[in-house]
Amino acid sequence: MKFSSSLASFAMGVILMTLVSQCYANLKVGYYAGKCGKYDVEELVFDVVKAYTAKDPNTVGYLIRLQFHDCIVRGCDASVLLEGPKTEKTASPNLSLRGFAVIDATKDALESVCPGVVSCSDILILAARSAVSLSGGKWYKAETGRRDGRVSSQSEALANLPSVNMPVQNAVNLFNSRGLTKEDFVVLLGGHTVGNVHCDKFQDRLYNFHNTGKSDARMNPALLNTLKNTCPRKTKINKTTFLDQTPKSYYKIDNGYYKQLVANRGILEIDANIAISPLTNSIVKKLAYSNGGYFLDKFGQAMIKMGRIGVLTGKQGEIRRSCSAVNRH
Repeated sequence: MKFSSSLASFAMGVILMTLVSQCYANLKVGYYAGKCGKYDVEELVFDVVKAYTAKDPNTVGYLIRLQFHDCIVRGCDASVLLEGPKTEKTASPNLSLRGFAVIDATKDALESVCPGVVSCSDILILAARSAVSLSGGKWYKAETGRRDGRVSSQSEALANLPSVNMPVQNAVNLFNSRGLTKEDFVVLLGGHTVGNVHCDKFQDRLYNFHNTGKSDARMNPALLNTLKNTCPRKTKINKTTFLDQTPKSYYKIDNGYYKQLVANRGILEIDANIAISPLTNSIVKKLAYSNGGYFLDKFGQAMIKMGRIGVLTGKQGEIRRSCSAVNRH
């Protein structure tokens, strides 16, 4: 995957690594206990997410992706939620983000019972955890105590968000710069087990892989034919398909995604690449062939680690009154 600016990405990574070491120690499990009167903050978040997920099971993938797109740019500061010209939300990789309504509804519910207490950045983390647990994943111990950032930059999002065809080594380097290991990288890609993707993100693999005029020879022939039917060469309709093609598992957090990868059924180029790269193929195989609980444990641990990137705590940042706008003092 390539960046708009590899230098900008490296510089941001150095800053975030410093913030990880300095601030995440101030996070704690149960930070909001007793801070919202008779209400349990984490239970309230769960209830809102549960209601939205019941209406639209895609909510699970939306919320996991929101956490990633927030944390990987400036850190987990809810900067991806801010609206306005040239914010992260306006960057091309973020135009397909969904789930904002869930976050707003959760914030409204919390503000009605304990205004100015719960940060939007913590809501993102708790909402993603709730979504994971509602779809077969484990209820991991999410740390809280973050505060919200006041800066959101389109250019930073463009420079730091990975693309779907990023070389594995570059992706590993990106995650390393955020304090995450190559195993964390592969495990977090497991979020694709509940994700979907538009045809334009992988159509080159079907018809003109790396400008060869041919399909990607690595792709399972049956999957190739299925995807060609979903995504015809000449169409103005940009359809979507599930990243994990395991039957009856489209909305379930499990290791089926990795089983698909070892069978040459990865849809995005980065998915296919981690299954064959010497850097990551052994990790993919272990996740595919181990019992399902192994992946669930690893995924929860990786989500916790990702939630520590570049956090603001103490008197840094603010507690937004609205997740889409900074406070006007």
